[in-house]
Amino acid sequence: MKIEIEERTLHFKQPAGTSRGVYTERRIWLVTMTDGERIGVGECAPLPQLSCDDIPNYAEVLRHFCDEVERTGEIDTDSMRDYPSMLFGLETAWQTLTANSQMLFDTPFSRGEEGIPINGLVWMGTYEEMRQRIEQKLEQGFHCVKLKIGAIDFEAELELLKKIRERFGPREVELRVDANGAFPYEEALYKLELLSQYALHSIEQPIKAGQWANMAELCRESPLRIALDEELIGVNDPDQKRQMLNIIRPAYIILKPSLHGGMTGVREWVETASDMGIGSWITSALESNIGLNAIAQLASDIYGPAIRMPQGLGTGQLFTDNIPMPLEIRGDRLWVTTE
Repeated sequence: MKIEIEERTLHFKQPAGTSRGVYTERRIWLVTMTDGERIGVGECAPLPQLSCDDIPNYAEVLRHFCDEVERTGEIDTDSMRDYPSMLFGLETAWQTLTANSQMLFDTPFSRGEEGIPINGLVWMGTYEEMRQRIEQKLEQGFHCVKLKIGAIDFEAELELLKKIRERFGPREVELRVDANGAFPYEEALYKLELLSQYALHSIEQPIKAGQWANMAELCRESPLRIALDEELIGVNDPDQKRQMLNIIRPAYIILKPSLHGGMTGVREWVETASDMGIGSWITSALESNIGLNAIAQLASDIYGPAIRMPQGLGTGQLFTDNIPMPLEIRGDRLWVTTE
């Protein structure tokens, strides 16, 4: 077994704004695994200042884990729990090599027989920019739209949601919002009450992660269903996962393999949440098409055929220099192209 590492920088077509800042480029590491006959490629893509494995000596640590796989012929997932983006990349490469194709799992999606419903993502911007982006997503045929909020004036964001609801009812368009932890705890419940009048599906991470008691109170009191995202980062021990979910009791958890434990960790999260009656969906985290393909196929394997809940898999068109893969968006679904 031999593994090579290649560092790349991807460039966004348009700046991607969140409450944590604006992304213009994306650094990733591709791992290419070969056993002499077959080849597998995976993507390691930590998010700056967010991933628990966003470390200064990332390439050095990744090389160490690659050396261990070369030496042992297997991936030690327990030793890599705290390095989810590295684990995901190696798992993807291993799965691709084992399958000897880009079809990581044998599912209707992987065979190109059905598409996965996805949400249309609207990045933060000025009021007018966000309005135009929403119009574009609706014209493209999306029935579920996710808006990043928390960067512009909150009243302007409410006005934007109001205008959408004046045109489209909740049966026509499902609206999700993501605050990325932008609300101060003292203001959060009041803001959630104001947001709830627009029949939103859910809100992701209204307050910053690490406030378990406060988040639990919001989940109990909020008229709007709360989904956890950043809250899950760094919670890699199975017992701690169960403890956190038992305390907070969110309506949903949102899973990104690069952030939440690779393929192995995501499966643990889904199983633990399901046991507690907590829903989940899977999203990409600004990976290239290499990572997006693996995440989409993982979702199709975990949730089975005919996925109804829209997943967050629409980020494959963000980069000017993306890596070609047999993926395309038709309407509001992601498909594997088989031609």
